[in-house]
Amino acid sequence: MPARRRTAQPTKATDHNQLRERVRSFLEYLQIEKNAARNTVQSYTLDLARYLQYLDAVRIHSVERIRSRHVTSFMALLRDMGLSPRSVSRSFSAIKSFHKFLVGDGLARNNPTENLDSPKRSKTLPDVLNQHEVNAILEQPLTAQPLGVRDKAILETLYATGMRVSELITLTQANVNLREGLVRVFGKGSKERLIPLGRAAREWISTYLSKVRAELSAKGNGRGVLFLNARGTPLSRMAIWNIVRQNALRAGVTRDVHPHTLRHSFATHLLEGGADLRAVQEMLGHADISTTQIYTHIDREYLKEVHRTFHPRG
Repeated sequence: MPARRRTAQPTKATDHNQLRERVRSFLEYLQIEKNAARNTVQSYTLDLARYLQYLDAVRIHSVERIRSRHVTSFMALLRDMGLSPRSVSRSFSAIKSFHKFLVGDGLARNNPTENLDSPKRSKTLPDVLNQHEVNAILEQPLTAQPLGVRDKAILETLYATGMRVSELITLTQANVNLREGLVRVFGKGSKERLIPLGRAAREWISTYLSKVRAELSAKGNGRGVLFLNARGTPLSRMAIWNIVRQNALRAGVTRDVHPHTLRHSFATHLLEGGADLRAVQEMLGHADISTTQIYTHIDREYLKEVHRTFHPRG
């Protein structure tokens, strides 16, 4: 969605509140979509609170005014305060992740940490479910009930497409083509991609549209979004997290299962089945721009054929 045009320059207070709101959005993303450990979220909350205090002290009240020198000065300040190298390194990681999130979601134009050196840190991939576990989770929604039909369609869509939670909750009816079996997704930085749906997801989305969505939409303003809550408004990230988690528990999956688990399982199952890495990365909306550009030539019919051939529910 394009950014709303401002009719007047915001006040510093407004900018400052907006900066705090950006931090809140990032922490919510970290907790729900990335499923970061509680200790990590708490640590990053503290690190970013210190960062905001520093920016306020140097009279920086807007994300767009932050420069590399502000970040390096803040790091020097932390060292002068006697923080351990580990704590300083963690603070830098929090700030770097925060600015990367802002640029990736189109909330800022520049990343002041982009050219700054950061300590290397390992990236832990989420657990991958086996196909038996995925099938068990997908069978849990109570489809005799309207919200059960919706939840079934949501779970099938997550596993069929590997899309992010942020992409799912903003997916509109207009961007779902059941006849072609494709969804048009706008990912980080508003990058557009097409993802095949597969047979099972198409069937359940169709059932949800014909039997449930109109009834939900009558209760509130759905703004054209595909999946709605009981009040007729778009679902939140937390709501999707709860739907995934509750159905995983009903299926007897004791591991911590969240929406990103289905995304990673989607990719892993395709690759294990023999799918082309390039096609899988295209469907995922690869985060690395230099890598993504390599895959822009891939034909939609080829993606559909890969999905149909290698996806367990294609």
